[in-house]
Amino acid sequence: MKGSEIIIIGAGGHAKSCIDVIESEDRYQIAGIVGVESEIGSGLFGYQVIGMDDDLPQLAKSFRNALVAVGQIKSSQTREELFLRIESCGFEQPAIISPKAYVSKRSTVGKGTIVMHHALINAGASVGENCIVNTGSIIEHDVVVGNNCHVATNSVLNGGVRLHEGCFIGSGSVVRENIEIGEKSVIGMGLVVRHDLTAYSNFVGS
Repeated sequence: MKGSEIIIIGAGGHAKSCIDVIESEDRYQIAGIVGVESEIGSGLFGYQVIGMDDDLPQLAKSFRNALVAVGQIKSSQTREELFLRIESCGFEQPAIISPKAYVSKRSTVGKGTIVMHHALINAGASVGENCIVNTGSIIEHDVVVGNNCHVATNSVLNGGVRLHEGCFIGSGSVVRENIEIGEKSVIGMGLVVRHDLTAYSNFVGS
């Protein structure tokens, strides 16, 4: 069992960004990538695709750590399923935090979450498990982000916002302070949210 190695689950565009953050953090060595059958033997930035999802139980015998590196546009379902599958195989799923991000020591970040370059998580904030806090996003003081959320590039959650499980906040969107957004809601790109939204809301503008 190799404690300092990690395998990446997913071989697409988001995986490229995850690889860059992992390399920057310099805490884990990437041992390989798990993709689909047609990707086996191919590479991504010099890392080989070493197996498929069905190989995860066997890979767990050799590697301790794994990270879901599949993107999340709108629905969180795929990432949720992969997170649970990895967990059931016995992998540890560490939080990955870019050294170019600012994460307050008075905040918390759940397992399997990745915090990308130049993101900010301020004091008193709590980010759940299996989330993407994407490049340049801001999570202000006392915000609560549930599990399986994607806070996309350059979006802003102002103080006291509550973002329930499985939400997607589009690039450049801004959520006013103390707003509550129900689970599985989707906020489109470049929008301003000024009122609470119920679960499964689809707020995408024109």
